[in-house]
Amino acid sequence: MDLSIISVNFNSLNYLRECVASIYQWTRGISFEVIIVDNASPSRDIDRLKDEFPQIKLVKSSKNLGFAGANNLGFKQSSGQWLVFLNPDTKLISPALNEMLERGESVADLGIAGCRLLNSDRSIQTSSIMNFPGILNSMLQLESLRLRWPKLCGIGPLFSTSPEPVHVEAISGACMLVKREIFEQVAMFSEDYFMYSEDLDLCYKTTSAGLRNVHIGQAEIVHYGGTSAIPEWQNVMKTQAELKFCEKNYGQFYALLFRNALAINAMARLTAIAILRSFTGGLAPKQRLDSARARWSTILRTLLARDQSATSRLSKGAGYGIPSA
Repeated sequence: MDLSIISVNFNSLNYLRECVASIYQWTRGISFEVIIVDNASPSRDIDRLKDEFPQIKLVKSSKNLGFAGANNLGFKQSSGQWLVFLNPDTKLISPALNEMLERGESVADLGIAGCRLLNSDRSIQTSSIMNFPGILNSMLQLESLRLRWPKLCGIGPLFSTSPEPVHVEAISGACMLVKREIFEQVAMFSEDYFMYSEDLDLCYKTTSAGLRNVHIGQAEIVHYGGTSAIPEWQNVMKTQAELKFCEKNYGQFYALLFRNALAINAMARLTAIAILRSFTGGLAPKQRLDSARARWSTILRTLLARDQSATSRLSKGAGYGIPSA
């Protein structure tokens, strides 16, 4: 078996149906299997997907394992020499997986390979390429800055026309290609994370093993993304996961510095948002500012919370995955 394509379902049948159909439409000339891990979805409708695509391998978990745990479970049921971890809210619009596999095989010291992620309007998602969490990076979490100075923000390869894989720090977990033996070598996804930063952690482990993570710009897929039903929980989980990443990989002292820097950043942004809102006219601009204020208020509360475990338990109530459309 050349390739195992693993996707985790949590109430995401409508997205997943489109994703699976696109895989069979565009993936050609290689032997592959599609493994769907149902992460204890409350909707209990995943069997409908098996009826429509009887060739898929369906794995049902009795409990919600989170992103890392569910993908690891899917891996244990796989047999491909190569693995692709693919979000359910993605859609192939070309032979992207063939392109990734062909380009990935040309990189002798490959760790993880990612592709160019597109929004539904085919604009580029800057999250296709990521940097490891850090104090400086936390100050650059602004889309306008990333687009204005892509090289400074580490996303220059997104706008490169080079056909060759380009070395990057990390790539999004929405679509990750890795060789089976490498995934085993770095001990799979770390289940220290329930949701978010497990992709960053995997990329960090391959980098630490002396391997290169690459962006393959010739391969493009649509990633709907941003469809979480509970954005407040999403922000809590992302913040906690980044703190955990820093403590795990950089130590407690750096994690404390990172927490303080992120808190100062959040307070500065909230102050700027308050000032801008007082001078901004029109409903739409104010709604965007209100959305930003809600996000950074949640992040600040999470950073200042004394009982991180309480907010973690609250967030896990959101489950993992994309809600049904």
